[in-house]
Amino acid sequence: MIHVIAILTAKPGLRAQMLELFTANCPAVLAEAGCIEYGATIDAAGVPPSKASFGPDTFVVVEKWESLAALQAHAAAPHMAAYGAKTKEMVASRMIHILEPVT
Repeated sequence: MIHVIAILTAKPGLRAQMLELFTANCPAVLAEAGCIEYGATIDAAGVPPSKASFGPDTFVVVEKWESLAALQAHAAAPHMAAYGAKTKEMVASRMIHILEPVT
């Protein structure tokens, strides 16, 4: 199994717009072969901000894939290229961590 933590920071004030596009793309991703989990998260409400907080412009995508091949197919999917093109000018930074469980 492959786990992905993708930290996406929008340009100031654009996170909601990016999340709308992300949410619209989710059904296509969840229908992909090998997709186990795919969803966006933000800082929890009611938790005081800290050095570990992501802030108002960032969201974190938590993903699980059956295999590295499934993740690679996801990255090459036409709907991901379309999502990337729609959000390209909104993104301030992006960091993607690809992980595997400790055996």
